[in-house]
Amino acid sequence: MEHDPPGPAPAWLDDWVHGDPVTPPPSWGRPGLALTFNLECAGCVGRAVPWLKRVAPRVGERATLLAVHTAYGHRALPRDQVVPQLARYAADFAQLPFPVALDLDGAWAQAMGAEGTPHWFVWDGAGALVRSVYGSQENALTRLAYVLEDWGVALDD
Repeated sequence: MEHDPPGPAPAWLDDWVHGDPVTPPPSWGRPGLALTFNLECAGCVGRAVPWLKRVAPRVGERATLLAVHTAYGHRALPRDQVVPQLARYAADFAQLPFPVALDLDGAWAQAMGAEGTPHWFVWDGAGALVRSVYGSQENALTRLAYVLEDWGVALDD
């Protein structure tokens, strides 16, 4: 399901557990896509994260990609219980080619207007939030594929 973007963006993410930290969208100079996910979410680890990993090489430098592990819609765990598992998942198991931030209490995802996980946020080249898509099933991924096509990224094999 696609929704209008929320109001002003919350403070940018500052807790990065995998890859290099990503600055706020207005500094990118290109569009971007962020996935909010949770390791306990089957749609996240089974469809959303693999989809983003698969398209990352095709996107290349055309856009900024990142993932945000959030507790929003899930049980909140202490940081020392989340970070080791998340870091191991991102680096060793999934071998993610994009940075992963931690939204430990879910406040960032909630302020962004996430409906749960997985939830996707799309920014334009000027850093404005232009699209919000909830889910990981075919309809949601098709909408995201259209975004990538607008960026000149072909997903056809």
